[in-house]
Amino acid sequence: MRRLKRLLALSLALLCLLTLAGCHGTKRERGSAAAAPTEQALYRLPESLDESRTFEITFWAKSDNNKVQTAIYVQAIHDFEELYPNIRVRLKQYFDYGRIYQDVITNIATDTTPNVCITYPDHIATYLSGEDTVVPLDGLLDDPAFGLGGSELRFDSPTRGEIIPQFLSEGRIGGVQYAIPYMRSTEACYVNVDLVEKLGYTLPEILTWDFVWEVSEAATAREADGTYSLNGQKVMKPFIYKSSDNMMIQMLRQLDAPYSTPRGEVLIFSDVTRSLLKEVAGHAAHGAFTTFKHDSYPGNFFNAGQCLFAIDSTAGATWMGSEAPLMDISADNVVRFRTEVMMIPQFDTAHPQMISQGPSICVFRKNDPQEVLAAWLFAQYLLTNEVQIAYAETEGYVPVTSKAQESAEYRDYLSRCGEDNDHYYDVKIKASKLLLDHVESTFTMPVFNGSASLRSAAGDLIDDVTIAPRRKKTVDEAYLDKLFENVSSLNRLNMITPSESAPDAETSPEPERTPLPSTAVALLACLGAAWVLIGLYGLSEWLKGKKKRG
Repeated sequence: MRRLKRLLALSLALLCLLTLAGCHGTKRERGSAAAAPTEQALYRLPESLDESRTFEITFWAKSDNNKVQTAIYVQAIHDFEELYPNIRVRLKQYFDYGRIYQDVITNIATDTTPNVCITYPDHIATYLSGEDTVVPLDGLLDDPAFGLGGSELRFDSPTRGEIIPQFLSEGRIGGVQYAIPYMRSTEACYVNVDLVEKLGYTLPEILTWDFVWEVSEAATAREADGTYSLNGQKVMKPFIYKSSDNMMIQMLRQLDAPYSTPRGEVLIFSDVTRSLLKEVAGHAAHGAFTTFKHDSYPGNFFNAGQCLFAIDSTAGATWMGSEAPLMDISADNVVRFRTEVMMIPQFDTAHPQMISQGPSICVFRKNDPQEVLAAWLFAQYLLTNEVQIAYAETEGYVPVTSKAQESAEYRDYLSRCGEDNDHYYDVKIKASKLLLDHVESTFTMPVFNGSASLRSAAGDLIDDVTIAPRRKKTVDEAYLDKLFENVSSLNRLNMITPSESAPDAETSPEPERTPLPSTAVALLACLGAAWVLIGLYGLSEWLKGKKKRG
């Protein structure tokens, strides 16, 4: 009996210690971490911004060497710092997202990541392979004080409901929101109407792959002297695709063919992919098709009258057309023609599909919750109308909030399409309208650790079969077998491990139940053991008394 009492006392003591430990953990995790649906920490903001301190946060962004975009960032930082005098924002500019991606990966290892970064969800999925790298935003978005539309914000922030749902959903990785959208674009087919009609064709309302291939093949006819019959020049690239990875992805999506699952299972090496690659190779062999990787930027050929169909991002619209405000070719090489901005070719015109793309914003973890709050405030500021509208007007991007899209200022901008060949350049505004009018037809790809590599592999497949005919290679089954093997190895697709916790559908799932912290589990176990010992002790005392009475 003495041993039983001793065990009971020890259990109660342990229970008290675990209770204290659990309370201490809860207090410490304020502003730090708590469990979330996918075992990532649910970040909690401090209750207020410490006005007695000065914070310096770093902001990494891409400006494409565009002085107007740079000026918008500088103005946004200036206006934000006037609202929050104790927060200083240091801007670091890049010319491409790939370099941002590489630098973030490098800096994760040294714990010197930026505070706020313009990046892509594919890249964020890779960042998450590090420990405690990117701040999960679910709790931040809905924080009543500092969340979207929060009561303590010093600027007119959009509410969560005012962010276009299709754009916001792209930032969910494994059921957790890790990014908010910054700008959105899609791909457009820029068409030289004059050359198409010269061949005797009339543009349909929606382009089909069969139409584009047929017209492109017709444009390859040459004269005896080697010049092309259509334009009288020695150069003709009828159909050029800028982003070969997007080409592969969208073709598969339109055919409802396998690419990957949200869990990260690689399905791209299918019979449908084989069939598409053979068709691409055939047109490339005739000189009807090429890609950016093997020739040059589509706009250069397009503006010189050497291309009928140039597919590029709507964000690149300021470079497309004979009146484009931005060009890489000299004025004497420009050919005047009519430009039409159309949806990319489709297999099923009744159910068009085009990719939704564009940069997003993520916030990186830091040891100081106050510093994270300062960074989150600035990240949100980039969603205000002032920043969204100004940046969208520089190229063919569209704002990511209905608040900006429906504003009088933005509507006025769209209505003045073609007033000049600079700010109101018609091709640029038509490209924006293309996305605005077809948001419901856009889609995003599953994002997981390795999805960026899979995207690269998709582009490698298209680029390889495009150049193969020039190298006198026959794209047959044996060739494709070897190509699949090489592309998989090059992009380390065999290293991608499907996630067990990722949703099986592309739509955002209902949150899973949050698992209990280990301290809570131990606490409950100890509590149960204590009650068992108390029960045993009580039973022992009752039996002892009964024996005495007997």
